[in-house]
Amino acid sequence: MQLHDLPPFVLRYRNQQLDLSTPQIMGILNVTPDSFSDGGKYNRLDAALRHTEQMLNDGAAIIDIGGESTRPDAVPVSEEDELARVVPIVAGIRARFGEAVWLSVDTSSPVVMRAAAEAGASIWNDVRALTRPNAIQTAAQLAIPVILMHMRGEPTTMNQLAHYDDIANDVINELQQRIDAALAGGIARQNIVLDPGFGFAKHAKDNLALLNAFARLHTFNLPVMVAISRKRVIGEVLSRAGLPSAVDARDVVSMVAALLAVQQGACIVRAHDVAATKAGLAMWQAMIDEGKSWQ
Repeated sequence: MQLHDLPPFVLRYRNQQLDLSTPQIMGILNVTPDSFSDGGKYNRLDAALRHTEQMLNDGAAIIDIGGESTRPDAVPVSEEDELARVVPIVAGIRARFGEAVWLSVDTSSPVVMRAAAEAGASIWNDVRALTRPNAIQTAAQLAIPVILMHMRGEPTTMNQLAHYDDIANDVINELQQRIDAALAGGIARQNIVLDPGFGFAKHAKDNLALLNAFARLHTFNLPVMVAISRKRVIGEVLSRAGLPSAVDARDVVSMVAALLAVQQGACIVRAHDVAATKAGLAMWQAMIDEGKSWQ
């Protein structure tokens, strides 16, 4: 059984429409030299296009392009560097694959996002939830779907701020503040997606408690994304079980954790291993409809 029915959310931008009534996969494309998982592998256009094609073939509906690492203690990059990394990749993917793919950009910079939108991006994925100057105004002007993620502080300080009375309540209350600010700034409610921010200003026990309470995030009646792929908490779970815990050994457990969120109503799964995630979702779908679609 499914613990929480997926509401019939739909994202729209320009000529694109994405049905979230069944979970959609967001494939991760880091174009940074220092990402915790795959830094430096896809920052050339030819490599980025090959990896994008593979993720689309494996079942991704969205490609999330990041030009600034937000791992713990990551050093910020200049807007000039981020623009140089992100915009050519966005333009190249849009030119190659057209409107068959949704392009998300993982940035907190309004300047980068405006340029990326002009190049073909269709979702703004912001780990800082539009807290930078002019971010809300820019999102409202672009009328673009935005993903508001929960975090405290910055990547360099967030681990010092991971103190909660009740992790689910605190995350919900703090996300509510960002939703209110977005709506007050002119962002349409139907353009808001939420991300509870696994791994951001949260210790392992916080992440596990939040995953266990994921269904409570539907109090907002907004689509929610799960982004737990290869996070440190996955490594800690594997390590405590006496299993290999290196970043490239985390994909199976990442998929399982994502399915636990999907079971509680997650609409988007952000993943490094798209094929494994697609396989897990196929099993989940077969279970909830008891194989009726096979007939």
